[in-house]
Amino acid sequence: MTQHLAAPAAAPTTGTHTGWWRDAVIYQVYPRSFADGNGDGMGDLAGVVGRLPYLKELGVDAVWLSPFYASPQADAGYDVADYRAIDPMFGTLHDADALIREAHALGLRIIVDLVPNHCSDQHEWFKQALREGPGSRVRERFHFRPGKGENGELPPNDWESIFGGPAWTRVEDGEWYLHLFAPEQPDFNWDHPAVQDEFRSILRFWLDLGTDGFRVDVAHGLVKAPGLPDIGARDQLKLLGNDVMPFFDQDGVHEIYRSWRRILDEYEGDRVLVAEAWTPTVERTARYVRPDEMHQAFNFQYLTTDWDAAALREVIDGSLEAMRPVGAPTTWVLSNHDVTRHATRFANPAGLGTQLREPGDRELGLRRARAATLLMLALPGSAYVYQGEELGLPDVTDLPDEVRQDPSFFRAAGQDGFRDGCRVPIPWSGTQAPYGFGTGGSWLPQPDSWAELSVEAQTGDPSSTLELYRTALRLRRERPELGAGDGVEWLADAPAGVLSFRRGDVVCTANTTGTAIRIPVPGEALLSSGAPAEDGLLPADTTVWWQVTSG
Repeated sequence: MTQHLAAPAAAPTTGTHTGWWRDAVIYQVYPRSFADGNGDGMGDLAGVVGRLPYLKELGVDAVWLSPFYASPQADAGYDVADYRAIDPMFGTLHDADALIREAHALGLRIIVDLVPNHCSDQHEWFKQALREGPGSRVRERFHFRPGKGENGELPPNDWESIFGGPAWTRVEDGEWYLHLFAPEQPDFNWDHPAVQDEFRSILRFWLDLGTDGFRVDVAHGLVKAPGLPDIGARDQLKLLGNDVMPFFDQDGVHEIYRSWRRILDEYEGDRVLVAEAWTPTVERTARYVRPDEMHQAFNFQYLTTDWDAAALREVIDGSLEAMRPVGAPTTWVLSNHDVTRHATRFANPAGLGTQLREPGDRELGLRRARAATLLMLALPGSAYVYQGEELGLPDVTDLPDEVRQDPSFFRAAGQDGFRDGCRVPIPWSGTQAPYGFGTGGSWLPQPDSWAELSVEAQTGDPSSTLELYRTALRLRRERPELGAGDGVEWLADAPAGVLSFRRGDVVCTANTTGTAIRIPVPGEALLSSGAPAEDGLLPADTTVWWQVTSG
């Protein structure tokens, strides 16, 4: 049931400058794995509220929370049953209100996840559509179709689910419904006016509560090609992000976001829309952030780039060039709740993708991850930090099968299904699990080795990854030229394998090779991701920020 507050808070202004999102550092909280406030082993909103001072001290500008809506949790909350209610495992609407208010009091912005492509099969609309049967007007809000074959026993088309298997499920009355993800996640029909009206109302509900914006899940998926045509190929997951698909990145999505932007512009305080949009090219991504649409779009091309100077420069240049004509900031991200943490990706050989099963070389992975972070934070635009990466956490690659909860793990031919490894609750303190996460254990087991990676263990240690992040974020605030603008000045004297560019009075040099390389010293070292660069020798897999004292 939808929850209500007696007196919803209006969206406050927090005193930050206009366009805060252009160079913001935004911290992703995966609520079930961040902090447990009630001791049931599952993270919740009360736990997040209690840790907000930590995020303020870390130095981020905003917090993006993955879904906490009422949900059967078939896909970790991305199957929403009620968009105006909080799932009891996370708390109540009063807890959400307290979270927003406390964050604003600390000068932090709050971005919530919005899931408009699909809902839960327990959503009242979908349950009504099943009850009323074929011909029901409520079924028009979804994609119900008769099947193919002599008796309708075959799916309506050849589309495959992102989680594996067909993207269609047959119901008892013989019709089929579309779900691009799990069967418990029926896709909305965005050609239907009731769907559009409902989500405009949902936007206003959360804006009135004071949220500063929305990260839009599967922003590229709302509109399907007319007639739902066959693709004519198998293993369609391999085509995603590379080929034009009839269910992704259709031009019709842009009118939806223009209507949403008009709503956000009615509110004070620079409310924002952030697109999770997998597209074939960064130029297609730029279409989502034209001046009358969204404010930011995730840069998945950057996330999937290997630790290689030439490849990184190509993606950096391409990303900045694509966003410049539409006047949008470029975003940079290394990890999130759907991919193997970059400390583990970079511990493995290049070219293995974003879901890995092997831990790799832990020392190498952490060294590269620290260097990649300093590189990212020196680039113009907005940066995203996934919870726990500031602790240097690796993926947990050896979780027993019986504790896994990723739905794609249990479905054939879909994603590898190893996302649980990046969702293990993070360690806060102590020498034994659950390491201060809460008093009632943790919903996924934490490794014994994480005692030395806790916030408590790393705080005050100048060599720790946590203190590296704190220092880098402080320097980024003190030197706004690091995040400002829409371009970098590449320095021509960089050796092969080294990225070197200038941002105002700061030069960033990143050695992506496995050997130390001699470089021209551009000034006084401000911060190094690893060992200091002595006598012009930049250590392997190391990034250094330099203060330039002359033109």
